[in-house]
Amino acid sequence: MSVPDARLSRVNVSRDSRPASAAPPAEQPTATPSPRTGGAPGGSRGRLAALRGPGVRPRSLDARALAALAANPGCRRRALLDGAGVDKGALAQALGSPAAYGQSQFAIVRGNAFEARVKADGATELLRLLHERLAPGTPPPVPEEVAAPDLSAAGPEGRAARTALALREATAAGGWALLDHPMLVVEVAGAPAYVEPDAVVVHPDGSWTVVEIKSFPMIDGSADAAKVGAAARQAAVYVLALEPVAGHVGAHTGRAVRVRDRVLLVCPKDFSNLPAAAAVDIRKQLATTRRQLSRLARVEEIAAALPPETTFDLRLTDDGKTATRRPEELAEAVEAVEPAYAPECLAACELAFHCRKRSREDGAVETLGRGVRGELGGLRTIEEVLAAARPGAPEAADGTEDPGADEAADPAVLALRRAAALRDEALARPAVPGPRAEEHGCR
Repeated sequence: MSVPDARLSRVNVSRDSRPASAAPPAEQPTATPSPRTGGAPGGSRGRLAALRGPGVRPRSLDARALAALAANPGCRRRALLDGAGVDKGALAQALGSPAAYGQSQFAIVRGNAFEARVKADGATELLRLLHERLAPGTPPPVPEEVAAPDLSAAGPEGRAARTALALREATAAGGWALLDHPMLVVEVAGAPAYVEPDAVVVHPDGSWTVVEIKSFPMIDGSADAAKVGAAARQAAVYVLALEPVAGHVGAHTGRAVRVRDRVLLVCPKDFSNLPAAAAVDIRKQLATTRRQLSRLARVEEIAAALPPETTFDLRLTDDGKTATRRPEELAEAVEAVEPAYAPECLAACELAFHCRKRSREDGAVETLGRGVRGELGGLRTIEEVLAAARPGAPEAADGTEDPGADEAADPAVLALRRAAALRDEALARPAVPGPRAEEHGCR
């Protein structure tokens, strides 16, 4: 798949370990939330804290998690756990279903080294690639004249506010500016999430471009389609987080500010450590992510429907690593929230192996994939599917009425019985046909 033809991943983990300098200036604006502002009120925030457990700090979401959450908006379990900041990896470990999920340490180190090279010497090479791919025919940026504002501040809220101020000042100045690891905020199911792109470039015309630097190679101008697609979904989260800030900046500067829907993807060229870049159109991912995030149920609504005593507290020992709570209690708390398992979850969620185990125990057709689930209509379990495929069976195995009794009412049942008949016919044939009567043996 050619990168220019892709639509957009290594997701940046929130890097809040930077040295926090003095607090932002007094005139600094607060971070502009996404369109559905407000977040969880105080009571709901207290409820979410109770779900995590006393003294447990919330685990921040990153763009990779948001992209995965948007890909499965019907999963109330993940929406609640992510919105409450529960460590799903530690929860899966305590449940006895750990998942080998996440980046290897080697990949992280390699990615950081490549990013440092791309941004070396005042990001000269990065600016050259951006001008070549996204601003041909315009005067190239002079590295010495490109603004590089300091985005240090205390905590993610402070850094998000400092980023908003830097974007306003850079846009008002009317020149080039490079924001290295800005902090952005996006509301997810009523709770704020902080995300951090590799870079955001402000153009002299007032437009903004998201830059993503990845460590997977771009060979002969092409990269792995799955990785490019994951990067596109991640970049869509960044663009969504920038859009309300752009509206805020436009209102204060009087300029037409827009976030570009083409992002710059920078990868190693072939098998070297030299950077190569491509402009990636993310309009499709942007529309999908916006729609899916808007469909997510608000976290406080999910939490309010739970029994008051529900909590996901692991009751860790003093070392902060060993869970003392019984797995049966944790499983009961987890099962109180409705999941929406699909095989695709195995590559995107730490709890996927636990959900798959329970789904298999229940015989749910979701274990076969979303496509099969959609084809089966009202048949909810594999047991019902097998019963419907047996013509003349008046009852299902659980004693209820056979879901396939009324053939005219369910096309899925007709298709199942036709498939079962074809299978029986194929198995009834001899495996090896006998010799024809007119044929003679070999001479």
